[in-house]
Amino acid sequence: MWPVVAVIAIMWAAAACGGTSQTTSPGQTSPAQTSPAQSSPAQQSSPATSSGKLCLQPVVPAYFYSSAIWTQAADSNPAPSDIILDISGVGAGDAPDAHFQAVAQQAAAAGETILGYISTVDGQRPASQVETEVRNYKAWYGVTSIFLDRVSGEPQQLAYYQQIVNYIHGFDAGSSVWLNPGDYPDQQYMSIGNVVMVFEGTYAQYLTLQVPSWVDQYPASKFAHTIYATSAADLENALNLAASRRGGHVYVTDGAGANPYAGLPSYWSREDSVASSGCLAG
Repeated sequence: MWPVVAVIAIMWAAAACGGTSQTTSPGQTSPAQTSPAQSSPAQQSSPATSSGKLCLQPVVPAYFYSSAIWTQAADSNPAPSDIILDISGVGAGDAPDAHFQAVAQQAAAAGETILGYISTVDGQRPASQVETEVRNYKAWYGVTSIFLDRVSGEPQQLAYYQQIVNYIHGFDAGSSVWLNPGDYPDQQYMSIGNVVMVFEGTYAQYLTLQVPSWVDQYPASKFAHTIYATSAADLENALNLAASRRGGHVYVTDGAGANPYAGLPSYWSREDSVASSGCLAG
């Protein structure tokens, strides 16, 4: 699970969580093991432009309480398009929190989409509890888009996740729903979530990530990759790999340990600039 009190700033690509071991973050940490990695970016909707520059929306899992760090992320130029708000590590918490109300309002005023973090406990959490979290995010924070964490990705739980996503879209037709199995799920999940986080792990794991061939059937904007324990020297290679693997939404950090998202990466400004260098303004 992700840290208990945190705000995730997500910036993703396409215009920037998975495996067998768990961290205290919302997803798993191991790389996907499915089929041979693709050797080149897909022809359409690629995050890499003809100039060789990238057009990624770097995702910033800002799992920290500090208003100063939150402001640094929210006020980045270019600004993140999506920010995940994690109140309790499970959902919206037991009551409104004035601190998180303020940072959510700040980000919304800057035109950023806030995603409310909810853990599904690998499909074991009662759907009624998840639906209560959805209602509380809207009532307390004005948040209608949702980041579902600890998604099992298994075919036997497909109906469970379809029910929850249908509820979220029914509650607010304009909502966006992100799923985080942390590695490549059963392909049917691609028709459920607006975005699916298909990798959450270390840079070392990312180097050997195996990408299923069906990935080419979808635009890069459907996929998110979160890569931690990445040195400054490896930043650009990580971003280039994400683009070649159709990772439209990506976050790279040098953070590591139990909570790799306890602050922004030391190279945050550079990452923000390189990731979006090929995007058209406006």
